[in-house]
Amino acid sequence: MLTLQFIPHHEIEKLDSEARINKLLDGVKNNEIVLLEGRLESEEETKLIERTMEDISPIFKGVELCTIYPHKRRSKKLDVGNLIKSGLIKILLGNKEGLTIIGPATIVKEIKRDPKKIQLLIKKGKR
Repeated sequence: MLTLQFIPHHEIEKLDSEARINKLLDGVKNNEIVLLEGRLESEEETKLIERTMEDISPIFKGVELCTIYPHKRRSKKLDVGNLIKSGLIKILLGNKEGLTIIGPATIVKEIKRDPKKIQLLIKKGKR
């Protein structure tokens, strides 16, 4: 059975970095795919990967991680209106913008993203 755990941003926004990482890894270590509203700071993402590498064992094989930014423009041409809009979104949403997907490497083979969809490829067979 595949379990998805959704964590709204308000559940982690007041936690310190270590507590955020622990909350996310607890879900992943329970063989759940964690869907986090928003994203981690880049330093927290680095710490999450470091912790994952330290915790690798015959049971816990690591994680697959992907962050999606829905408002990120692909065009290099930015007009004043779009600059103001993106700046306002960043001020209002902060790290709440986007979606972070973290899954155990024993279940998730790969996470692919493109502008129109996300593909979460699952491994076949035993976990």
